[in-house]
Amino acid sequence: MTSSSTFGPLPAAGKLSFLLFALFTVFITWRAKTIEKGLLGGVENNRWLGKPAPAFSLTALDGRTVSLADFHGKKKLVVSFWASWCSPCRMELPVLQALYKKSHTDTSDFEIVAISTDDEKGAVEEYATQEKISFPILLDPLHKAADAYEVIAIPYLLVIDPDGKVIYEQRGFSTGVEFMLKAQLGIRADGAGD
Repeated sequence: MTSSSTFGPLPAAGKLSFLLFALFTVFITWRAKTIEKGLLGGVENNRWLGKPAPAFSLTALDGRTVSLADFHGKKKLVVSFWASWCSPCRMELPVLQALYKKSHTDTSDFEIVAISTDDEKGAVEEYATQEKISFPILLDPLHKAADAYEVIAIPYLLVIDPDGKVIYEQRGFSTGVEFMLKAQLGIRADGAGD
């Protein structure tokens, strides 16, 4: 009696599925190692500090297009890269919202934008609604902006001056971030700008 495989040869669709699964496994392993390296300090912590910020143009939750150029020569810009599934991001965004609510007016010389790296818009909308985020939430599902900024760990926070130069950057969430932002943005302890 000859031995034969119980399952027989793998059909073409099965081979394709296996190949896609293998490629996904390699990608996710590489991404996890990159994030781990960033969290352990294996990458330059201040990659963009003192340098021109990479341009971006992204769709906001409200449908309008927002770009870095919109603020050039006008305002400082706080940029937070985040995702709805990220616990430290869920700690940082409410802090940014509280600062925004207390210190931002139509005549403020700063703006805050949060760039979501989520793949799906629904989770972003749900979180923004739940937390009553009033500053622009931008969508980066293809990670074009995240890749331009070499984001390997989130949250990732930057302050960009009106000339488009990065004047502050921080990887990960830090308690007291609102005090650092107030200093960077020239906001007095009472919430008013200088």
